[in-house]
Amino acid sequence: MSAKERTQVGIIGAGPSGLMLSQLLARHGIDSIVLERQSRAYVEARIRAGVLEQGTVDLLEEAGVADRLHREGLVHDGIEISFAGGMHRIDFRELAGAGVTVYGQTEIQKDLNDARVADGACIVWEAEDVSIENFHGAQPLIRYRSEGVERKVSCDFIAGCDGFHGVCRASISPANLDIHERVYPFTWLGMLAETPPISEELIYAHHERGFALFSMRSPTLSRLYIQCDADEKLENWPDQRIWDELRLRLGGEAAERIQESPSIEKVVAPLRSFVAGPMRHGQLFLVGDAAHIVPPTGAKGLNLAAADVRLLYRALVDFYASGDKFGIESYSERALRRVWKAQRFSWWMTTLLHRFPEHSSYDQSIQLAELDYVTSSKAAATSLAENYIGLPFD
Repeated sequence: MSAKERTQVGIIGAGPSGLMLSQLLARHGIDSIVLERQSRAYVEARIRAGVLEQGTVDLLEEAGVADRLHREGLVHDGIEISFAGGMHRIDFRELAGAGVTVYGQTEIQKDLNDARVADGACIVWEAEDVSIENFHGAQPLIRYRSEGVERKVSCDFIAGCDGFHGVCRASISPANLDIHERVYPFTWLGMLAETPPISEELIYAHHERGFALFSMRSPTLSRLYIQCDADEKLENWPDQRIWDELRLRLGGEAAERIQESPSIEKVVAPLRSFVAGPMRHGQLFLVGDAAHIVPPTGAKGLNLAAADVRLLYRALVDFYASGDKFGIESYSERALRRVWKAQRFSWWMTTLLHRFPEHSSYDQSIQLAELDYVTSSKAAATSLAENYIGLPFD
């Protein structure tokens, strides 16, 4: 694809949110360029989230990239919660009228890449020294270097889909950002293994040794997580130790169903809650992880980014179709309303299921009482189900 000097929307970041935005805009005749500092192979290989709200599935359908998802995705109507030696099911379908779909972010990335390439989209992989200018003016400018050549492209709007460490939020004056952050005193150790899932649905486990999660990516691929100390080193966790710890924390029949296999990938990930507002600065819009991070406990990260894309793409379509600026001007307020609800739910799930180093016996007993209430009260279980499957859009 030859370089552009002018486009309507400049998109920084070719992860799922950036490519989804580009795909949706293209279906309405809106031109864009997507710049990504990594290679396509690198981005496609990243192992990330895999639980999709129905709203995210609907958006992928709207983008025309949901065929493989519907063939291969696993529809889940609930989750299991393990604590105090017992297993308790939360039935999403019965309580909230919908379920979720398990389909890895890696697969979404491939589907979007294939669709954009087939459409002849302008995607610049391995773009170096990307910078943005004049985003408070009428003609924002993006500078970058590709294959050793300095280039620039002017645009009407810039979408910052470049993640927590990207250039877009960093280009905003700190005085114009309202930052909220909480760093949790533990990490998740995640392992991907080619072994059948032990359950048809995800199992969230609260245990005196710490949290554990058994999830999956396919009928033959399992994704496992255990809570570890904040300073934990990956080399301290050979595969066998992870399997043994997982069995201990899950217990009962779930532990007995585990079939061990060598790890495909292992990672230690810190947990944090983060919000940077506002999410619009002139003609620059922050999307997804560029504006907010949630702990993975509530399965909200990718879904929250998709919700941002939904708002922004519809705002841009309205603007180019009729000059209507309502969606553009209300983007930040409407996005942050959903962001904070997702933050609350993710924080609640995290505090409900994890062991905190500062917790007293009183705190631990309160956790168990809360778990007992959530799994025995229809009202409490409904609240969990409604939030997990995704709150309605405004």
